[in-house]
Amino acid sequence: MPEANVPYAIRAYSPEQLRDALKKMMLIRKFEEGAEDSYTRGLIHGTMHLSIGQEASAVGSCMSLSDEDKITSTHRGHGHCVAKGADLGKMFAEFFGKESGYCRGRGGSMHIADVSKGNLGANGIVGGGLPIAVGAALSAKRLGTGAVTVCFFGDGANNEGAFHEALNMASVWKLPVVFVCENNKYGMSTSIERSTAVKNIADRAVAYSMPGLTVDGNDFSTVTEAVDAAVSRARNGEGPSLIENITYRWRGHSKSDRNRYRTKEEIADWMKLDPIVRMSELLVQHDVCSAEDIEAMEAEAAKVIEDAIEFASKGENPKAEDATRFVYTDEAAA
Repeated sequence: MPEANVPYAIRAYSPEQLRDALKKMMLIRKFEEGAEDSYTRGLIHGTMHLSIGQEASAVGSCMSLSDEDKITSTHRGHGHCVAKGADLGKMFAEFFGKESGYCRGRGGSMHIADVSKGNLGANGIVGGGLPIAVGAALSAKRLGTGAVTVCFFGDGANNEGAFHEALNMASVWKLPVVFVCENNKYGMSTSIERSTAVKNIADRAVAYSMPGLTVDGNDFSTVTEAVDAAVSRARNGEGPSLIENITYRWRGHSKSDRNRYRTKEEIADWMKLDPIVRMSELLVQHDVCSAEDIEAMEAEAAKVIEDAIEFASKGENPKAEDATRFVYTDEAAA
């Protein structure tokens, strides 16, 4: 096959890296399914926002990032954590409210962070990660670290003031930040067609003098090609970019969502575009792995999740008298 016809990801990454990417996508799917099952069994309290169906966006967007590069996430952020190399046991422990969790059980589903991997954390505020990402990128530029920040946000955030302020400041200062909109078509129960004047969210990039590109967010190679180019541009001092990954969440907005605003037919049509199936087919087609390899990877991912849940369930519960621990940085440092 002529190189021009070979998908970007196959050309840009080694077979080992591609297999690792597929494994991460499987881990995200099985993590979310495990979280959902744990919630049903009463092991997790509160609510959660699952990203089943959006795995290619998370993993593809992080392919060219190192631990020194930063990400900011959203309330639907478990996939971003896994894509950036998080420990699954510590993630589940955080879900379960255990001391062995990433934030010692204080954050829960929406507030998992791992600074060692460059994950600055999820955010329960719609658009809340946008100004944080600009701050991280400004810091990197002032300190000359060469680090890039990838800012994940949903389609619902593109009508928040923070979105426009963040893009404007990032462009004025030519900051090394890539804004990645995961457009899953609905902000809670409101469709993007009813809430946003422009056809594509990426069209708004022109107002802030930066490149904007809308891509198939369920196609791993397409996502990787778009975000890699934007990361390279940012790393070279050329400023920010806006990438819009068109994707779809298979579940409702949260566990309290009764999902009455979408038809079963619409959901079924999007499920046919399963990013994991498409990634698997891509790797088999280009002899990166076999169908048997993929089956073994799935079984391995299932075992990782099983072990992670067992680790979390055995964790120590926080003591009531320690409720105010880690409020101040000197305590956290200790």
